[in-house]
Amino acid sequence: MSRGFRCLLFVLSVALVGPGAWSHAQALPRRAEDTARVKLGQSTVALNGPWKFHIGDSPDDAAAVDAGRRLWAQPDFDDSKWETVDLSSGAGAVDPINGMSGYAPGWTMRGHRGYWGYAWYRIRVQLDAQPGEKLALSGPADIDDVYQAFANGMLLGSFGGFSTARPVSYYSQPKMFLLPQLDSAGQNENPSKAVGNDSGQGRKGRVPIVIAFRVWMEPNSLVSQPDAGGFHTAPVLGEAGAVTAGYQLRWLELVRAYAVRFFEGLLYAILTLVILSLTLFNRDDRVYLWITGVFLLLAANNIMTGVGAWTQWVSYIVPQFLRDVVFSPFILAGWVMVWWVWFGLRKPAWIPSATGVLLLLLMVTNAAGGDLFYTIVPHPIAAVCHGFSIVLRIAFLCLMAWIVILGTKRNGTEGFLVLPAVVLLGISSLNSELGVLHIRLNWFPFGVQFGLASYANLLLAMGLAVLLLRRLMHSMREQRRMALDVKQAQEVQQVILPQARTIFPGLAIESEYRPAREVGGDFFQIIPHKSDGSLLIVAGDVAGKGLKAGMLVALLVGATRSTVELNSDPEFVLRALNRRLIGRGDAHATCLAMRIAEDGEVTLANAGHLPPYLNHMPVAIEGSLPLGLLAEAECSVLTFRLIEGDRLVLLTDGIAEAIDANGQLFGFDRVHGLLQARLSASELADAAQSFGQEDDISVISVTRTSVMRSSKLEPALA
Repeated sequence: MSRGFRCLLFVLSVALVGPGAWSHAQALPRRAEDTARVKLGQSTVALNGPWKFHIGDSPDDAAAVDAGRRLWAQPDFDDSKWETVDLSSGAGAVDPINGMSGYAPGWTMRGHRGYWGYAWYRIRVQLDAQPGEKLALSGPADIDDVYQAFANGMLLGSFGGFSTARPVSYYSQPKMFLLPQLDSAGQNENPSKAVGNDSGQGRKGRVPIVIAFRVWMEPNSLVSQPDAGGFHTAPVLGEAGAVTAGYQLRWLELVRAYAVRFFEGLLYAILTLVILSLTLFNRDDRVYLWITGVFLLLAANNIMTGVGAWTQWVSYIVPQFLRDVVFSPFILAGWVMVWWVWFGLRKPAWIPSATGVLLLLLMVTNAAGGDLFYTIVPHPIAAVCHGFSIVLRIAFLCLMAWIVILGTKRNGTEGFLVLPAVVLLGISSLNSELGVLHIRLNWFPFGVQFGLASYANLLLAMGLAVLLLRRLMHSMREQRRMALDVKQAQEVQQVILPQARTIFPGLAIESEYRPAREVGGDFFQIIPHKSDGSLLIVAGDVAGKGLKAGMLVALLVGATRSTVELNSDPEFVLRALNRRLIGRGDAHATCLAMRIAEDGEVTLANAGHLPPYLNHMPVAIEGSLPLGLLAEAECSVLTFRLIEGDRLVLLTDGIAEAIDANGQLFGFDRVHGLLQARLSASELADAAQSFGQEDDISVISVTRTSVMRSSKLEPALA
């Protein structure tokens, strides 16, 4: 390309771009001296020190306190003889309890071990702010326990309640205050306005300010917090927007720290419902109720901790009392009983009683030893009680471990699944004491709190999940076996019942039986006498229902048949049955025995049973006691005669006591009406059952017919 052609292209490019672009290119900086210099200042600063510190409270008169002024908060107060404190923390230092960053030891590690009560912090600051700039102060995010904040003697606000003689304490939470408008001498120009509300006509240059904190620490913090006492993080001073952002980050840090505790509580609440539902499979297994109780306490304790750390709904004393005096002792005692019942231990028999005694002692020593009632219990006595509390918790640990070892010896390897978790749980019960000794039991991955107690309880929950699955499978196998037993008992009961219709010379007999469950508690037998042509009918109703009642029925039926072989007299039969039931606990039964001779003469003996109905009217017979109550009980005996056409009906109370969906009783009036209509035994049972069956229903109808002589009797139930 020729030089002339290149010049032509250059001219065309200048014409196309234009002079504006050319002038812009000329304005670009080409030397270091042309570059603007910007100095970015700190928008917030942590007030690590030097702080002036003094234990005790400001000596004020009543008028000064009522006016919101305190001597030690005034800017002209001489604090030169006070201690000097630096709140700088090491790299990565976090609170061992809640994981808050920037942790610094409290005053117990600065020469005031064992001190609780009031203390003061003061610091002098030279503010260098622009006119109209809003400034704010963020209080310490981690403190033991509550405080009031002052700026040049003016009360900015407080964290906690100071309207009573004993301040109201809460879990440590971030708190922020706007600084008042000050003049260049550091005096309050307008206490009702914050810096920046003067549209630029405010503080100029450097302004001196004295920030003071009046701190109160509960005596309980000495035994529950490591390095307790006052500030654990430095207050933050700076532009209001930046301080607000840091304040919000501190809140997020606090929420994140206790999030696991809260959701752990929700998990235990769900497990409580799940385990409680397992009682539907086996109502007799008490271990489900014990586990439900323990998990319910764990859920309440964890949820309460999270809510207490995030809110000020209740003072710190309430969750502390519930945790130390209620939840923790009952959880320890509950785990002892869980494993005692789980392994089915019976010896040593004193363990449940010892657990109850340890529980009561631990509740009392925790209440007194935790300095929760320091106005009532002197601190020296509280210290002794706290020592006893440690001994009792160690005793619970040893007791749990011993029970698991005994259960392992008895039941095999189940105990190995829970023994490590039991040991961890026992160690975590000493969490506060070990924390005071700087033995770390809490960890904070990603700023989330995970404590040894959480690990122990979660391990126990996991171990229990495996064991409960095994127990549930075993329970289901047992239920299938029991269902098979019930089915077999039902088949046996059907075999021993008479036929629904039986024809006997001179008698037409109908019977109907409707058990309320698979196996019923009503029974009756129809036994002919081969030599004299008489017929014996025995009917009864044992106490209870289900398989137990069915087993008792089998006993009475067998006893009836063996007795009749010796003597078929009704009174003799009832006496023999009574002897069979005496001494069998709650084995009771109502029963009647009725012998009908060939000529229609009836001998009736009754032991607490409903009297039979003769032609729809009840037979008048004296009352008597049921079988199985008294060894020498007398039964009522009555003799009468049946003529042709007479109908005798024997009923159990399952008919009269039938109840419908509205709670109405079937009653004897309805029974009387049905008998007048001369319904069959099956129809009588249908009427009561359709009304609403609550108990076994038995109906036996005996009708006197014309006697037909025959050399061969119709078959009857033998």
